[in-house]
Amino acid sequence: MNITVDFGAPVGKIKPMHCVNNGPTKPRKDQTKGNFKEFARLRIPYARTHDSSFCASYGGEHTIDINAVFPNFDADEQDEKNYDFFYTDEYCKTITQAGTKVFFRLGQKIEHGLKKYGANPPADNLKWAKICEKIIMHLNYGWANGHKFGIEYWEIWNEPDLDPDVCESHRTWNGTQARFYDLFETAAKYLKSKFPDLKIGGPAFAGNGERIEACLAEMSKRKVPLDFVSWHIYATDPYKIARRENEMRERMNKYGYDKAESICDEWNYVKGWSDDWLYSLRAESSYKGAAFVAQTMSVVQDCSTDMLMYYDARINTAMNGLFDLYNSRPQKPYYALLYWSVLYELGGQYAAYSENAEVSVTAAKDENGNAALLVTRYSEDNNKTSSLTVDFRLGGLEPKRGKVFVTDEIRTNCYNENVDSDSFSLALEPNSVTLITFGDIEF
Repeated sequence: MNITVDFGAPVGKIKPMHCVNNGPTKPRKDQTKGNFKEFARLRIPYARTHDSSFCASYGGEHTIDINAVFPNFDADEQDEKNYDFFYTDEYCKTITQAGTKVFFRLGQKIEHGLKKYGANPPADNLKWAKICEKIIMHLNYGWANGHKFGIEYWEIWNEPDLDPDVCESHRTWNGTQARFYDLFETAAKYLKSKFPDLKIGGPAFAGNGERIEACLAEMSKRKVPLDFVSWHIYATDPYKIARRENEMRERMNKYGYDKAESICDEWNYVKGWSDDWLYSLRAESSYKGAAFVAQTMSVVQDCSTDMLMYYDARINTAMNGLFDLYNSRPQKPYYALLYWSVLYELGGQYAAYSENAEVSVTAAKDENGNAALLVTRYSEDNNKTSSLTVDFRLGGLEPKRGKVFVTDEIRTNCYNENVDSDSFSLALEPNSVTLITFGDIEF
């Protein structure tokens, strides 16, 4: 098969497809293994602070969530003594020290137990919004001996549509959809009025089409301002994620949110949540997971999605395919994000075409003529074992020798060979990720 690239035909900018949920951990004397150095090497643009309170290394139950920062809802929200910012401050500081910006989720972690603590609707919507205001004031504007982190994105809640109004256990919103609409309207309007220059949005839809439609319709009716709409999807097919993006954009346009950013801020490889769950976890951290991650970024780059945020980068969850659960060292999917950081820093996307949907390609180049290709061969079919020869034809690039780096079943970020800048052939193994760089590129 053939891949054709035209480095003389710009098509836009490489987007931040390599963002993540949650940030790094620094090593401590209490045997906490850190991944700060390895995380910083990825040069992640944004880290979303959702489910952070599951991780003891971040501060656990004292971190990020509204009921962690403001533990007594009956207290005076104007009095700084009623806030506990300690671990939230430390966590946000660690993220920014790694060169990553914080994407702050205002709300609560998922609660799988029958008794709910943070997922319950607040007793007073406006007071809840004012608590969020003080959190923003503290982290961005120095209130209560705070900071100036310059956090742009503030997301209201997480997956309010995950469960129907009537069910045994509401995991993320222990109320009706109508009750959520009231909270979301109050918070979004209040926060936007107080911070017009910040990006206020949400609500991190879980994926139910009818509930998404109903929520956007209601928000439009109530004239709720949204700078971004966030949503989630777990799948085994990168093209399914692209189709979901198209559906989201159609709905956003339909209800007047055509100028809002579309952000998929939870996604990963999941074949199933019950019988196939253990298989999914193993795949997420494998070479197959690496290929899935790389191809998803390439495919969604060509959609209208503004940002992708992989779930998850915290070191205490098996859904973190980037770092080993026991020693926090990089696993194969780590290198998919590292390769994308090369494209992202080059900046410009250029025309690239693959004849086979199983093989994706994304091309990038900077103003100095340095360039790179990310080539991914991914398939859900584990019976594919033969290599596939790909012939490359490149135009618009000054003659340079290219370096080939490969991550597949056998190799992990292995420097493979040199190639010419105009035409060459490579043998791609099943579920492999290949980065080809031209010029002065270090990563």
